[in-house]
Amino acid sequence: METFDFIEMKVPAKAEYVGVVRLSTSGIANRMGFTYEEIEDLKVAISEAMSNATTHAYSNGEQGEVTIGFGMYEDRLEVMVADRGGSFDLNNVKSETGPYKSDQSIEELREGGFGLFLIEALMDKVEIKNDYGVIVLMTKYLRENEVDVNGDQISTTP
Repeated sequence: METFDFIEMKVPAKAEYVGVVRLSTSGIANRMGFTYEEIEDLKVAISEAMSNATTHAYSNGEQGEVTIGFGMYEDRLEVMVADRGGSFDLNNVKSETGPYKSDQSIEELREGGFGLFLIEALMDKVEIKNDYGVIVLMTKYLRENEVDVNGDQISTTP
């Protein structure tokens, strides 16, 4: 069984806490060695999942919270954003989630359609569980910097 560190946060389901989660994401991803661009992608994807949860999960002034879980593996970061429920049992969540399919009705995923397409574009893998509330499980793989001599350079001049 592979080892990993797990960090869990709970924040009120209010838009003003998205920034707190973005800062935490940035710190965790930076510590793991992700590039600046990858960290920005992670922050946007997680912001979208958070915004979906804070906008659509609770109504009629209901005070809710969003739970964010970070699974820090050697080769990847797995991030869960859930708008209902308690703490994560990571293995249980993973066994019950399935891949997001773009043919699923947008209503099923709480009108968060565009945000989910954006998340899917920015992350390597996206899975959704929506039995009671919505759990979005996003994975970003940590890649070694693979720039060879003439690989990803804009020009050939040093």
